[in-house]
Amino acid sequence: MKLDPFYLIVDDAAWLSRFLPLGLRLVQLRIKDRSAEEVRRQVVLAKSLCRAAGACLVVNDYWQVALEEDCDLVHLGQSDLDDADVPALKRAGVRIGISTHSHEELERALTFAPDYIALGPVYPTTLKVMPWAPQGLARVTEWKGRIGHIPLVAIGGLTIERWPGVFEAGADSAAVVSDVLRHSSPESRAREWIAATREACRARVAS
Repeated sequence: MKLDPFYLIVDDAAWLSRFLPLGLRLVQLRIKDRSAEEVRRQVVLAKSLCRAAGACLVVNDYWQVALEEDCDLVHLGQSDLDDADVPALKRAGVRIGISTHSHEELERALTFAPDYIALGPVYPTTLKVMPWAPQGLARVTEWKGRIGHIPLVAIGGLTIERWPGVFEAGADSAAVVSDVLRHSSPESRAREWIAATREACRARVAS
């Protein structure tokens, strides 16, 4: 599996009409504290918009809804793995990405044969309280060395200014939230991310 290097995370499908026209190719819908009906409505809408735009939608946490609504990819945290029916997802062709924050979590994640591994937080993040210290670039390099061909997604405190170092350390994709959604001009910032990440990929291929 090949991931787009810019991986935007949004908390509402309403964002998609603003970002998909810019050429966004990979987006995660991460919904919190919504009713079951609203979650399903959001997933259905996001799937429709992403497929029309040729983008890949990742559904965070709600693997059952993703399965029932024929989505392409789900993102699972470590606690999600306790209950998720990964074999059912795989039988349906739904790909999975898994969050990791420690060596133990990485070992566990690899037993599920994930389609990508996420590592975080790479840098300090203000988005939510994290029980883990920032991982740093050396951990990014270590993780990539351990997972080989599996795509590595870096997350946590990422900015365009930090992206080159993260990419050079071995990350294949940058998962971004605050640097875009909390920017004074989200669309402009997203355009900068799209341009910067794709240029880095072109340079990597050419080297």
